[in-house]
Amino acid sequence: METTEKCKLITPWVNEEERVTVDFLNERDLNAQVTDCTDEVVSLALETAVPHVKQRITLPLRIVEVGEDRTHYTRDPDQPPQRCRLRLSVDRERPAGML
Repeated sequence: METTEKCKLITPWVNEEERVTVDFLNERDLNAQVTDCTDEVVSLALETAVPHVKQRITLPLRIVEVGEDRTHYTRDPDQPPQRCRLRLSVDRERPAGML
């Protein structure tokens, strides 16, 4: 899948009320918020063990695979609920920082 196609799938999830699932090689099923997406990169705010503290990262779309997570529902109360949410699989380990 080309990066422009990935961006088209990710862009609707740029919403502070919604969460997506992110998988790295060394960690799986992380909750994150998509904060921005271009044809080249996606910016995420990953939840950490510390409440209200997020790890902010930007990843090149060339190392990200886009899919669906059918184990979670959407959460934005202003939108109709969906039975799945976005899943991003990253072909790298989670960047060091607050875990």
